[in-house]
Amino acid sequence: MSDAATLFEEHHQALYRYLVRFTGDPDAAADAAQETFLRLVERPPPEGARRAWLYTVATNVALDVTRTGARRRRLLGGADARAPLADPPRDPHERLEAEERAAAVAAALATLSPKERTALLMREEGFAHREIAEAVGTTTGSVGTLLARALDRLADRIDLDSHTP
Repeated sequence: MSDAATLFEEHHQALYRYLVRFTGDPDAAADAAQETFLRLVERPPPEGARRAWLYTVATNVALDVTRTGARRRRLLGGADARAPLADPPRDPHERLEAEERAAAVAAALATLSPKERTALLMREEGFAHREIAEAVGTTTGSVGTLLARALDRLADRIDLDSHTP
């Protein structure tokens, strides 16, 4: 198995989850993940920091993708009504509650700076402070403060009892 294929197998699912949370859009996340692995094949990263390199590139690609998100949403408007369902729909109340919670978290994450959002989401994926520092361009010692500030801002925006911002 090639080195790129190994990295794909080891990191694609976690990278995609990170990107979904980062962008709030599964389609944009899938596009960003695909572009990241394409760049991996075209220009492999240095040996030591491959995982951090993947997330740094993915974050930059996601920022580019989300900048064009408004145009994409306008072009695809109404496509949901035409798309067939793959699974039977869940209970409407459960679905609504899940969608509201997800929207609240996505809205709260969107209020963070890209640096804060990247650090927080990378921490949730198990990155070390050193790797987060490399990805966001700060010192290892500053990562804890950056994460604490991001968590405080999220807590201010999300009512944990009602799941609304």
